[in-house]
Amino acid sequence: MKKIENKCMLITYADTLGKNLKELNQVMAQKFPGLFGGIHILPFFPSSGDRGFAVIHYDAPDPAFGTWDDIDALADQYYLMADFMVNHVSIRCEEFKDYMKNGDASPFKDMFIHWDQFWPDGRPSQEDLDILYRRKAKPPYIEFTRADKKKVRLWNTFFEEQIDINPFSQAGKDYFARNLGLLSAHVPLIRFDAFAYASKRPGTNCFFVEPEIWQVLDTSMEPLKKTGTQMLPEIHENYKYQMKMAEKGYWVYDFALPMLLLHGLKTGRTDRLIHWLNICPRKQFTTLDTHDGIGVVDVVGLLTDDEISFVREDIDDITKDAKPYMKFPSMIKKSNKKAQYYQLGCTYYSALRCEDDAYLLARIVQFYTPGIPQIYYVGLLAGENDIDALKRGEEPRSINRHTFTPDEIDAALKKNVLQKMFKIMRFRNTYPAFDGEITIGESKKDSTLVITWTKEIYTTTLHADFNTKEYSITYFDTKKGQEILLN
Repeated sequence: MKKIENKCMLITYADTLGKNLKELNQVMAQKFPGLFGGIHILPFFPSSGDRGFAVIHYDAPDPAFGTWDDIDALADQYYLMADFMVNHVSIRCEEFKDYMKNGDASPFKDMFIHWDQFWPDGRPSQEDLDILYRRKAKPPYIEFTRADKKKVRLWNTFFEEQIDINPFSQAGKDYFARNLGLLSAHVPLIRFDAFAYASKRPGTNCFFVEPEIWQVLDTSMEPLKKTGTQMLPEIHENYKYQMKMAEKGYWVYDFALPMLLLHGLKTGRTDRLIHWLNICPRKQFTTLDTHDGIGVVDVVGLLTDDEISFVREDIDDITKDAKPYMKFPSMIKKSNKKAQYYQLGCTYYSALRCEDDAYLLARIVQFYTPGIPQIYYVGLLAGENDIDALKRGEEPRSINRHTFTPDEIDAALKKNVLQKMFKIMRFRNTYPAFDGEITIGESKKDSTLVITWTKEIYTTTLHADFNTKEYSITYFDTKKGQEILLN
């Protein structure tokens, strides 16, 4: 099992670059040699919905995708990341079925959060409900009828196939220990999905509640100590949450970068981006696109409301043909009575109006940003919005979840913009300066950006202009003993 290294990481499903894990391994070797040191394989376990995120069990991969041997074969060549749903599990899991069958006699009764027991007498009040951080309009619970005919209301943050876990119960702790222990034997990095939702306390918004969130983290990290497996918390919210995690030494996501780059490339301004690059965490994974949407809430405070609206309105125009088929509120959040845009549904290439120069520059800046670059498989192939998926009735995020056929992959690989991007990715993976120190050029209040990486005699500098979309990359060639231009 390879450990984490400072090389690009692919984000993909087990069946979107090939039909299964074996084919994914083959496609990686044949089509993308040298591009990636790591792979984040999105949930590959038996699931009842949400494109794998309603996990039934973690005992083995879904047979349709392969086996642990297939995972281990990939783990010998790439550092892998797997998902663990900290907040929820499928209602088809054995633990939940046991509770529905045996009721109060089930050892798993307390693994789930009973809505009516969670609140003190006479609550929740309207105020309690108003301040809840939630992803749907109605209160976050579902009513079930157990085998003994008793009706129970259980906490449900997201989709109907998922039910929230009580991480403070012994049954919840045992569930964490068993499954995280199993995962950590196969991968060096585990993504804690929906991490911030797992901390709940009456009278709060039930999102990243302190000190409860740190108690959840301590419980989750305990099973990883034996193998030294690390974790990456998935928190799609304001960048300050990432800063809190980073202060404690954990890996974090840079979910602010996507919107900051869109704003810069659409306006020709780099000052907002430069400010962020100077203060952002260094121990992070950077993204432009993921299986979810492009985060909006992440940049509040880094961009003004008007600047955010400018980007959002432009993407709304880009996706206007898709709007009739996009069902909300999966792209919004609700708290304190107000509904807000949470994410924008769009591929990153489409968000830049499929302009090759703008897209290439966005990726290059990502490769020079502090942290390890993650490239989503759709972005790897400069994929456009999949409106046909929406017309088929699939969920809104399907606009950015196209499954590529072998012919589509081959056609994409012929794009000149991708050939240029791939060359820079290979340089990013192998040039030693990226393991050194970064210097961000001062903001000139214009369209320019300068980033330099230095380690010992190795140095490389990116000069970029967000107006013209032109760039140059120089680096010190130790064989020639001089600085040269990367062509």
